[in-house]
Parts: sequence; C-alpha cells; structure tokens
Amino acid sequence: MNLLSYKKSAKTWTEAMPLGNGRIGAMHFGGVEVDQFQLNEDTLWSGPPAKDKQFDDRESLKRVRKLIDEEKLEEAISETKNMFGPYSQSYMPLGNIKIQYLHGDIAQEYERTLNIEEAISSVKYIVGGVEYRREAFISHPHQVLVIRLAGSIKNSLNVHITLDSPLKYRISNSEAHVILQGICPEKCEPNYYHDNELPIVYGEFEETDAIHFEGRLGTTVGDGKVSSENGILSITNATTVILYFSVATSFNGYDQLPGKYFGELTRKNEESLAEAMSISYEQLKAEHIKDYQSLFNRFKFSLDYEQPENLLDTDDRVKKYGANDLGMVELLFQYGRYLLISSSREGTQPANLQGIWNDLTRAPWSSNYTLNINAEMNYWPAEITNLGECHRPLIKLVSELAVNGEKMVSERYGLRGWAAHHNTDLWRKADPVGGDRHGDPIWAFWPMAGPWLCRHLWEHFIFSQNREFLQKEALPIMKAAAEFCLDWLVEGDNGYLTTSPSTSPEHLFYTGKGQIGSVTKGATMDLQLIWDLFSNCIEAAVVLGLEEDEWIEDVKRAKERLYPMQIGKYGQLQEWSIDYEDVEPHHRHVSHLYGVYPGNQITDGPLLEAAKQTLNRRGDEGTGWSLGWKICLWARLKDGERVNALFQQLFNIVEANNEVFVGGGIYPNLFGAHPPFQIDGNFSYTAGIVEMIIQSHKGYVALLPALPSTWIKGSIKGIRVQGGFEVNMSWDKMQVSNLEITCHAGNPFIFKTSKAVILREEDIEDKSIDPINGLIKIDMNKNHKYQLLF
Repeated sequence: MNLLSYKKSAKTWTEAMPLGNGRIGAMHFGGVEVDQFQLNEDTLWSGPPAKDKQFDDRESLKRVRKLIDEEKLEEAISETKNMFGPYSQSYMPLGNIKIQYLHGDIAQEYERTLNIEEAISSVKYIVGGVEYRREAFISHPHQVLVIRLAGSIKNSLNVHITLDSPLKYRISNSEAHVILQGICPEKCEPNYYHDNELPIVYGEFEETDAIHFEGRLGTTVGDGKVSSENGILSITNATTVILYFSVATSFNGYDQLPGKYFGELTRKNEESLAEAMSISYEQLKAEHIKDYQSLFNRFKFSLDYEQPENLLDTDDRVKKYGANDLGMVELLFQYGRYLLISSSREGTQPANLQGIWNDLTRAPWSSNYTLNINAEMNYWPAEITNLGECHRPLIKLVSELAVNGEKMVSERYGLRGWAAHHNTDLWRKADPVGGDRHGDPIWAFWPMAGPWLCRHLWEHFIFSQNREFLQKEALPIMKAAAEFCLDWLVEGDNGYLTTSPSTSPEHLFYTGKGQIGSVTKGATMDLQLIWDLFSNCIEAAVVLGLEEDEWIEDVKRAKERLYPMQIGKYGQLQEWSIDYEDVEPHHRHVSHLYGVYPGNQITDGPLLEAAKQTLNRRGDEGTGWSLGWKICLWARLKDGERVNALFQQLFNIVEANNEVFVGGGIYPNLFGAHPPFQIDGNFSYTAGIVEMIIQSHKGYVALLPALPSTWIKGSIKGIRVQGGFEVNMSWDKMQVSNLEITCHAGNPFIFKTSKAVILREEDIEDKSIDPINGLIKIDMNKNHKYQLLF
C-alpha cells in the first residue's frame, strides 16, 4: 500500500502533497479552479555567513564552573548567559506557482493522490463533461518540477499561470517563460511560532550580501495558444500542457558570500529547462521513476491484513481505524522513507526541521537544524532502511560544521578539537545561540552536538563497512570531537571526570533549596554522549590498526574515569549526577536515555531496569518527535505491546488549523504533528518499526524482538544490519519462517534464535552454535546470499 488518496482538494498546507528531489520541494494543493504548488529550494536561507566576531569566554567559563562548585546555581545561570551568541539563520520559502482554470469550481468525481512508489502526485475530476487530469513530480536527474495538464476533450484547457513569492521579488516574461527573481533577508531573528510578518517589496533590489534566487517557468503545448506577458503565462484551447519549473540560487558554500548577479542564475535555469524540454514527457517521467525507485524499491514491508471494505480518504481512514489498520501502518512506514529520499539526496543540503518543505518566512524554530535531538532523529532510518546515500548530506554537514566548530572552540574556550551547540544552519553555525541574554541555557548552551553527530559517521561505517570512509572522512572528525571532550572534562567527585557547565536539553530541575535550576555539572546525557564517542573512536582505531596511538590511549584512560550513571530514589535512571527532582516529570525530552537508543551503552542489568522506570515515570503522552523517540526506546526494550499502544496515539489526525501544543499525531497529509509540523516524527516512526523487527546493536542480530500480537504474519525485505549485511525475512504466527542474508563485507553473521535452523547453502564454510545464549555464528563469503529456513 503506497498511495495517499483524497476526495477533496487541500485547503491548508498540511493537507497538501509533498514532492521533492532533495534540492527542490513543492507542496501540491490540487485545487479545482485554482491549483497551487508552494515551492522551496534547500539553499534558500536568510543571511550571509556570520561576520567574524571574536568571542572569548574563557573567564566566563572559569567563573561559571566555580559558581557550580559552590552550588550557586542561580548565579551560574546568569554567568552562562554571558556565553550566548546570535541566533541561527532561518530557512526561507521560495514562492508559489498558481494555475487558474477558466472552467469554474463545480466538479464531480474528484480524486487526489500521492503515489509514494513513484513520487508522483495527481488530480482528476470532471467539469462540464470534460475529465481534467494533472500530475506532477520533481525530477532528480533533470532538476526540474514537471507538471502535466490534460483535458479529455480536444482544446478544453484554458489556464492562466502565475508565480509569486513572500520574499522580496520581481516578475518578468520572456517568450513562453515567466521569471521570478528575488532576494532573501540578510537577517531573520527567529520567532518560534507562526508570525509571517516580513516586509514584501516589489521591484528593484538594493545591493545585499543575502542569497539571490531565480525561478523560471517554461511550457510546451501539443496544440492551443501560449502567450506570456504581465507576469502571466496564458494557455488557451489546448489539450495537453507540460509545465517545467527550474530554480537556482547564488549560494556559493557555507563559508563564502553568496553571488550577487542574476545572470549566472539565468544561465543555469535556461540550461536545465532546455535539457528537460528537449525530451518527451514520457521519457522525463520514466527517468524520474527509475532514479527514485533505485532507492525506494530496495526495501519492502508487508503485514498480513484485510483491506477495509469502504475505501476512505487517507485521513478519514486513519480517524476510523487508527493503528489497527495495518495497511496504514505500512503506508506511514514507507512514507518516512519517501520523505527522506525527497528531502535528502547526495549533493543536497540535509533534511532540516521540516525536511525541505516550508511556507513561512518565520518558520517554527526557524526550520533550522536543531542538534539536541531533531536533526539526528531525521536520519535514524537512513542506514537501516537501505538509504545510506541519503545519509551523506548530514555527513557533509558534520564535516563543514567541524571546521567552524574548531575555530569556535579555540576562540571561545581556548581548547582543542571542535564542538557545536544547540542549533546550526546553512552557514554551519557552531556557537551557542540565545541572543543578547534572552535565551535560556537549557536549550541555548549545550556544547555536546559534536559527539552526537559523530555517531552518524560511525553508523555509516558500521552498516557499510567502508574502511576508506572511516579512515579518510569519519575518524579525523571523530578524533577532533574527542579532543574537545578530553579538554572539556573536569575532575569531579572521587576523581571522576565530568562536564561543567552542563544542561539536560530543555529540562529544568529543582535544587535542594527548592529553586528552579538549569545549569549544573554532569548531566547524564553529556557523559553518555562522551562515552559513546570515546567507545567508537577506540573501536575505529582497532579497525584501522591505530589502537596504540597516543591520542587513543588518552581516550581510553578518560573513558574509564567518566562519572558513572546513577539510579535515583524512584528507581529511575538519574537525569543529572545529583538526584534532583524534575520540574516537569512528564517532560517531552528523554535525553538521559540516549544510552539506550540511539546509543548502546545500556543493554542489560540494573541500569536497563532503571531506564524502563524512567520511561514509565515520563509517561506515554508525547508530541510528534517525542512520541517517536519513545516508540524507538520501547522497541529497543523489546516491548512490542507498549509500542503498539504508542501507535494508537500517533495515529491521531490533528486538524490542519490546530497549532496548539497538545498530544502529537499526524496531519491529514500524514506529516508529523508536533504540533506544529516537524518531520522528525515521521522519521522516528519509520526507525521504530525496524527496531521492532530486527536489532543488531549488541553484536548479534535479534529477530522479531518487539513484535506486537497484532502483527501475526508479515515480511520485510532489504533491511540493513550492522556488519555489512542485508536481510530479507518473513514470519508467520509471530515466528520467523524464512531468513535470507546477503553479506556485503565478508564478516561472520551472528544471530539469536530459539528455533532449529536449516542452512540451505552448501558453501557455508563454518557454523558455530552457542547453546547457552542461543547464538548462531555463520562465516560468510562477501557478496554472497544465504537462505535459512526455520
């Protein structure tokens, strides 16, 4: 089931259908009389790179550490604010294509769909006996948005097409083209809710260092007449019309000023349009589908279910059946993969807080990269669902951020290595945010983004087993992040190493004096992240034969001295080194459970039980991404029924005009509802499904670790596990029935099962069984496929 379908057009943005090729995004509304494509381009951000300004926070850092040691936590908060820097820049909307039909708005048999197996949106309806059809896709091979309009009766198409933008712009015509040119704002201070008030100015532009952009719309018609004037593309008496939209920006790189001349943008657009328009629509469509399916079709997920008798609109079906509709469970899973492919392709910017789709000049949280959970969560499904190439944009961001982070760390703190804080943007901002002391340290001051982002470098290696990537790209960045952590750590109680100042992202605590605090030392998440980075550096050094290097020895010694995790008075895993009381016991963040998921520091024993108690105390309520993290956590904890209960919350349609912070769910177009929209909820759901079916974080593969009782029969194909393996698996009566393994790296495959296994391959060189732990180890040949029957 790979189709979203509706019997009505989109009235609001979160009802529209998302299209994307990694760089260009569009939201297709599908109106009858007026159709709209709201447009985005992934480098369209406010600002040029930040002007060089010296920040020296070494004295502030000394003072805040002294205040924390003296337990003067209120003063420590104030002193920490002295280390704040400017806010990040904001992701901007490009504009709109509007297609006005001259046939009125009374239609019958309306149908609107998004086919995520082909990445094509479509609309059809009947007006006055004519069936009107349109379909759209954004081609990655040709880098254009393509829209096909058709009428069932000859010469029945009469349309006016316009372009506009919420930014400063001007419109012009050239032959059968309409051209939109504009400039982003140089600075856009964030507003964390929907405030769309930015000045819109038409006409000539003043010189600016901001990003310039041009969008160009062209057309071909089989018959009829085309005219282009006064900013309008008019088509009369046509039967079939193909529209092509290309866009270019003056972005020159994260560390360069944008270009200032539209001539280069015009040249790029003309070349793109000429190439796309030189071939047939059928060929454009075929090449688009082939390219997209080379990624999408790698992975199949199927559950055994009965199709509902009445085919409802997708949102109505969710409302009626919720997570009990296993067809919708499948659809939402693959929708996450569709959105990742559509917003993150090799060579593009990584998916931001809203993927690639944004219609507001002041998007929620600036639609930037929020590094204390959200940007990383976007990529949880990348490796495991066979989309390693889609992970590359985030990896490139990390490499660029490390450059700015190294300069920032040296200037601000006088330390080695690199770090980043709560937010970054197109310009790879690494400094703490918060403005002129207006922010709060619980989100503004958090220098631990480096270790978390380095986990993505490590995961790209452990799934791909690409030693060249590890040696040349990943380990140098991981090493520099580790150097910062070595320098940042301070000696605390009993000779242990800890962090100071330290915050647990976005959560407050009560001090022993009953005051509200945010800044302390040794937040559990800090130490889990550093443990994770140190462990991965040590393992990488073993892989590359560098385990005796001096810096690795330093990492090993420091890892042994990290302040250990603590179990608190409620039996919970402590969020801070001190057993503070939570200000919000049901807070949306569960930062101190990083060591359970996505990390692997806590896998059994009392700490794992304490992690479960923490989750129980937090409760199951949650907004979109928070609910998604809980889904992944309970899946890793092998509680499929608990996960299924969380699905019941997630499969809750949030009305498109509801932007109140209530329990999360999904919008009518299945976008994750924080609310407002954040795409991480979609991605974490997809990752959580995989975690329920297969896990490989403990050094072996666990099959069906968290299957709920409603998933009696199913199959999954193309799943990736650590060690360089690809797995196809089917199950019946909640038991594995068939397992097919492709070995991409020549490593032994170790898995756990309580059932007898028949090995169908005669050329398996060696097999060993650990009867106590139920582990089977099979030595495999690289690039060979093996089949096991249970």
